[in-house]
Amino acid sequence: MSPRDDVTWISTFLEAQAAELDAARNTRLAYGRDLADFMGWLAHRQKAFATATREDVEAYLIGCEAEGLSKATRARRLSSIRQLYRFGHGEGWRDDNPAIRIKGPGATRRLPSSLTHDEVDRLLDAARTKGRNDGERLRNRALMELLYATGMRVSELVELPVAAVRGNPRMVLVRGKGGKERMVPLSTPARAAVTDWLAHRDAAEEKARKQGHALSRHLFPGPGSDGHLTRQHFYLLIKDIAVLAGVDPAKVTPHTLRHAFATHLLAGGADLRVIQTLLGHADVATTEIYTHVLDEHLKSLVLEHHPLAKPPSKA
Repeated sequence: MSPRDDVTWISTFLEAQAAELDAARNTRLAYGRDLADFMGWLAHRQKAFATATREDVEAYLIGCEAEGLSKATRARRLSSIRQLYRFGHGEGWRDDNPAIRIKGPGATRRLPSSLTHDEVDRLLDAARTKGRNDGERLRNRALMELLYATGMRVSELVELPVAAVRGNPRMVLVRGKGGKERMVPLSTPARAAVTDWLAHRDAAEEKARKQGHALSRHLFPGPGSDGHLTRQHFYLLIKDIAVLAGVDPAKVTPHTLRHAFATHLLAGGADLRVIQTLLGHADVATTEIYTHVLDEHLKSLVLEHHPLAKPPSKA
């Protein structure tokens, strides 16, 4: 039997995503936003999830394009609608999936921006001096060293449990998208930075415990409800570090450091399958885009430094 209203369709679907597939919170939020938009579009036309047709879904996507939404956004919205109807079909709410045969717009494949070795070195050096006190400077250094050494997603970094780095390990267990776990190695500088930060963090936590405060299970505690440093805070922090390092802050984000990790590994001769595993990509095709980044880098090196690429000097 179909739910009584569209809100129940969405909430039940999202609950199932969390319980059965262990979908990440950000993924569920994205699904919720996309489906709420489609629900509002249908309601404006006196329709609902239970009665929408393939033509309705196509008309909605055409409307999204008319609003100027990117191909990536439209592709994601279609995917969300497909997932909802796939779930609804499995639950017996509908006999069909009106979105399954609709061809998506296809997201434009853009090359990820990256950073040079020199820029990364400057960022890591700047992180050592960024902060109002020793504690913040130690934390900021550990954040940056960990991010570049492991290629973690920013959410994986800020949510990393402190137990993962106890005992000065050479490998860290990371819980990624969909609850999938992977092991990533730590570089010597990253291990040193984490060790120094951990000593300060533990002392601060013990002091807080004596004052009656609960201990944090996260490596990077934060005052918010989640108990850890937020992605937004780190995003702003890395921009400040970029300014301090003399690197254009427009090209520095947590994700560009992840890209730098992958690109620099590939340039150093690492196998693509190894990089796929370290990044936590489900499909090697996602990782292959870094070969194009490397190709562009090599091309620019040739054009800039090969003697035959330079225009002839005028006599």
